[in-house]
Amino acid sequence: MASGDRKSPEQTNQALSPPTPIVQENGTPTKRVLITSLLAGVIGGGTGLVSKHRIAHPNIPTVYAANFAIVAGCYCGARESVRITRRSEHDDLMNSAIGGLFSGALLGRLQGGPKGAIRYSLVFAAVGTAFDYATLKGKPMLESYRNMESFKLPEWSPIKVLDEEALAKKKAQEEKIFPERVLGKLNKE
Repeated sequence: MASGDRKSPEQTNQALSPPTPIVQENGTPTKRVLITSLLAGVIGGGTGLVSKHRIAHPNIPTVYAANFAIVAGCYCGARESVRITRRSEHDDLMNSAIGGLFSGALLGRLQGGPKGAIRYSLVFAAVGTAFDYATLKGKPMLESYRNMESFKLPEWSPIKVLDEEALAKKKAQEEKIFPERVLGKLNKE
């Protein structure tokens, strides 16, 4: 082969297309895995604190927190690795299913051998995909609550939202009562 047969990028007239971005704007994969793992650890610790086994085993909250964080970190890490490899969006449920299969197989193999790997991979794929589906469906509902300008309480609620006039009236009444309370306490001493 002669050196003139090869064409370098400078010699071609075709423009090179930019590579597909791996990381989207709403956070790095490491950040998403870390935040999810920390949140799972807190949930696991809370579960351990309310567990009935905590009396017999005082370190059970720590064990639960560590286990929840390990499982969430493994699942989310596998899901993000699949997403990056497939170059897909965050809301693609196939990432969850494949990530659940991989993370379940890994943790199941460590915990229960080859049969455990099969069981865990199926359970992780099903539960992880169901959880991600629920969060995708619930996200618009949470966004609508966050974007509400005011939250109206039902009529029967004992909590009343005061307008500016009622708030000023209440503040004047409290300023009137406050010196009486302080003087009343001083007179008793």
